[in-house]
Amino acid sequence: MSVATPSPPRAVANLTPEQMPVPDEQLHSWPHFLGLYAGEHVAATEFVIGATFVALGATTQDILWGLLIGNLLAIASWTLITAPIAVQTRLSLYTYLHKIAGDRMADLYNGANVLIFTVISAAMITVSSTAVRLLFGIPAQLQWFPTSGLFVLVVLGVGVIVVLIAMYGFNAVAEFSSICGPWLVVMFTCGALVLMPALAESVLGRTQLTGMNDFITIGDHSIWTGAAADGSAGIGLWEVIGFAWAANTITHFGLIDMALFRYAKRSIYGLCTSAGMLFGHYVAWIAAGIMGAGTAAVVQKSIAELDPGDVAYQALGLSGYVIVIVAGWTTANANLYRAGLAAQAIFHHHSRRKVTLTVGCVTVLVACFPFVFSKMLPLLTYAGLLVVPVGAIVFAEHFLFPILGWTRYWSKYQDLETSVPAIASWAAGLVFGFGMNAANVMSFFYLFLPTWAFTIVVYCVLARFYGAADSYEDQIQQEQNDMAAIRQWQRDQAAADHHPTMPKSPQTKVLRTVAWLCLAITMLLALRVMFGSPDMSTYQAHVTDFHRWGFLMTVGYFGTAYAALRIEKTRQSVHSTDAKTN
Repeated sequence: MSVATPSPPRAVANLTPEQMPVPDEQLHSWPHFLGLYAGEHVAATEFVIGATFVALGATTQDILWGLLIGNLLAIASWTLITAPIAVQTRLSLYTYLHKIAGDRMADLYNGANVLIFTVISAAMITVSSTAVRLLFGIPAQLQWFPTSGLFVLVVLGVGVIVVLIAMYGFNAVAEFSSICGPWLVVMFTCGALVLMPALAESVLGRTQLTGMNDFITIGDHSIWTGAAADGSAGIGLWEVIGFAWAANTITHFGLIDMALFRYAKRSIYGLCTSAGMLFGHYVAWIAAGIMGAGTAAVVQKSIAELDPGDVAYQALGLSGYVIVIVAGWTTANANLYRAGLAAQAIFHHHSRRKVTLTVGCVTVLVACFPFVFSKMLPLLTYAGLLVVPVGAIVFAEHFLFPILGWTRYWSKYQDLETSVPAIASWAAGLVFGFGMNAANVMSFFYLFLPTWAFTIVVYCVLARFYGAADSYEDQIQQEQNDMAAIRQWQRDQAAADHHPTMPKSPQTKVLRTVAWLCLAITMLLALRVMFGSPDMSTYQAHVTDFHRWGFLMTVGYFGTAYAALRIEKTRQSVHSTDAKTN
């Protein structure tokens, strides 16, 4: 028999679940975050970024060491900054921002997020369209504007599907995306393995490598040559480190991933981002570079003349169509959904679906212009620079104010609708950061660091002047009482709604075993191409086998993995319904 649902206390009366701290009953252990980051950070952008490093002229040693160091710094940023704030408050950044800066600051921030996520979604729609264009024989789109009317129609078709799913079917997409992570990691790795013998033949005169020195030689001569596409000197180690670190400043220094880590049992789970950074960005970017250079060698074109569809098809055959479409599709849907939520928070008198439709229409129009994916590397960096000052404000309020003896949430305690220090500090941070970029003081990959530090100083000075150092004992006590009441209500509600978790069915276990076998067979086929091809004729035969059987394994993987997911969802739904009626 279920327990009666408790009545909410006064502290909960005007709050939505998103505005309350995450209850203990909804916290997750570390495997959840490993899977989450592995799935989210292996996406269609990796094709673009991996090829960009080739075009920018990094050297092999710079790529191997620079990407490793930069991604380790990104992991440290999540672990030392984002995760601790999220775990200690159990709030999303949006809710925290409302408490410390007021509604207008939150609206401005949501506006920035609409811009960022719209551009990212548009880039992913364009990337997915590069795979579809191959089916219709449309030439590669290498200008910043579309050069084919038929390509525009393809983008519109792909975009309409993305927008409709973001409006009506996002939950199904999110569930489907959860099974894409392992397959994407395997396919990126396989693509590099499949094309490496072709690169070896073009550089060494043989298809097989004898050691790491051969890999370095191939990299220096045909992949990461140290010279940019226009023949000028390429970027160096510091630039590679900087981009790998700055690529995700939106989510770690910018604190957007507080929304994810508020569900973590411990802040040390920030280390779980390594699943995305090391297996996703590090491996996938290197693999994408190898695939791009390998495709260029096979088809006798410059890598600048190729788009993700060309590269993926050459490396993976029909599975290449799938990887570009799926990776772009799932990423575009997630980011368009975020853009819709951010816009709806501003235009709260309109439904999320209507707002998402409006934002989606703009996104699809932007996606018609290929520059949004060809300039992905600087776009991500500048997007981070746009939101990093906000992360600096939250960092100062959360970590530095207690050390200085000042009061967190002082703006809320003053009942301010607008926090002048917060808005002024954000504006000053943007002027400072983009001003330094205009003056070319330093590499724009590192601009987020001085911008972050500058904003912290400005905010602390202004907040001190506006009353952050004043005493708010009564308001603090009321806040503590409200939080205690909310936590008790959440515990009572959890007890009323609790029902045992069902063990997985034998049918589900069989289906998931088959899915993992499909991935294992795909990897073995790729290893056969890489290490079992003593000459080019054998290599071509093995590649043909990989393309044929790899595609069948792709179909088998998604078929069995998705069937297992739906069976478990149905069983859990029936179980929950039965528990409520008993």
